[in-house]
Amino acid sequence: MVFFTASAATPLTVCAAIVTTGLAATGKLGLPLAFVIIAAVLAVFSVGYVAMARQVPNAGAFYTYVSLGLGRPAGVGASWVALLAYNALQIGLYGAIGPTMADLLRDWFAVDVPWWVIAIVAWAVVAFLGLRRIKHSARVLLVLLAAEVALVLLYSVANLANPADGGPTLDGLALGDLLGSALGPLLGLAVLGFVGFEQSAVFSEQASPSSVRRATIICIGGLCALYAISSWSTIQAAGPDTVVADAQSSPTAVLFALAEQNLGSWAAGAGRILLVTSVLAALISFHATCARYTFALGRDHVLPAAFGRTAPRTGQPGPASISQSALALVVIIAFAIGGWDPVTKLFFIGGTAGALGVLLLLSATAFATVRYLREHEVENSFLRKLAPPVAAIAVTAILVLVVANYALLLGVPEDSPLRWGIPIAFALVALGGVVYGIVLRRNRPQVYDTIGKGQARTPVNAR
Repeated sequence: MVFFTASAATPLTVCAAIVTTGLAATGKLGLPLAFVIIAAVLAVFSVGYVAMARQVPNAGAFYTYVSLGLGRPAGVGASWVALLAYNALQIGLYGAIGPTMADLLRDWFAVDVPWWVIAIVAWAVVAFLGLRRIKHSARVLLVLLAAEVALVLLYSVANLANPADGGPTLDGLALGDLLGSALGPLLGLAVLGFVGFEQSAVFSEQASPSSVRRATIICIGGLCALYAISSWSTIQAAGPDTVVADAQSSPTAVLFALAEQNLGSWAAGAGRILLVTSVLAALISFHATCARYTFALGRDHVLPAAFGRTAPRTGQPGPASISQSALALVVIIAFAIGGWDPVTKLFFIGGTAGALGVLLLLSATAFATVRYLREHEVENSFLRKLAPPVAAIAVTAILVLVVANYALLLGVPEDSPLRWGIPIAFALVALGGVVYGIVLRRNRPQVYDTIGKGQARTPVNAR
């Protein structure tokens, strides 16, 4: 579960792109502290979240928890938001892996390969692993995640060993680097770095409650340490007075330029390769999540029942996995035929939209957790009683900040249709799910009564 959750966060991509994007867009150095604050909020949120996973293990995590805490119609609305958000995140990554690998092939071998050809190769790998036993995907993710984390740590050590001004400073960790008009954008960007940590509960049917708890803690704590150290060391190596200008002139090159300067060209080359494998790892992880949400909804007959079946040989949600692969292939082909920019139109917009959807789900789940645990009195410790309401307030406050600064996070002008179009789209999708839940209550009460209770019907196999 650690491999799946941490891989979905794409640590190297965060350190290479989101950190420098934050520096360039805000002109402030407070992202290292922003990562720590977001990790603290998510740690508080995880107290109730893990408690829910222990009480009601289900592959449709957000869908199940919102159903039980806020009502079944709200749960169906959450499930629709989850399907849209995770598919946007997963499919959007094809818009990154294709162009990134194409650039490498062009620079190193003078070979021009269309981005969509590389995307389809990656799609084939993801589709194949999605139908295999879960342990095969886990082994791949172990290798890819270990490699990128090791490289980020190596970069950080080299940066701190070669500070620009002769010695490390507290720039980037001081409260003044975060407060002010940059607070919302920096916290919003920091949230993007942790999207994926919540996937531990998606595998709660395949693992023990203690495994879910440990995986969540390891993921949040590990990512926090990695991001804070990497971003702070980048500021120290590039120089607090010049790093913003460097990021604004070449946002995605700062980390690798410092690696080449401090370690040699091989380190920069290795980073560019592992950037590709980082995206591949996230594709595999998000594919598993999309398939499990579809499976959970099919098992409860909210979606066609065929999606709720598992493959006899592997025990994995085969029909749900195939449907997600088919959707991704259609989008890749459509972008190839339409000639649309895969980076800005697919990767950036898809990733930012998906992250907003996940944050909406976190907020709804936080309130659902408060109500469920209080009504059922299943968690008696003081911490588990206090943490859920604190998390609900904190996560919702971050959601408000993200929506208020959404144009900056998207990289579009304030008057762009996307600035409000994407949040409104999620609101309409959620509303549509709620209405459908009400329709089920009136017309198919036997289906309505099973919403959120799917594990007893067909559990996902752990093989």
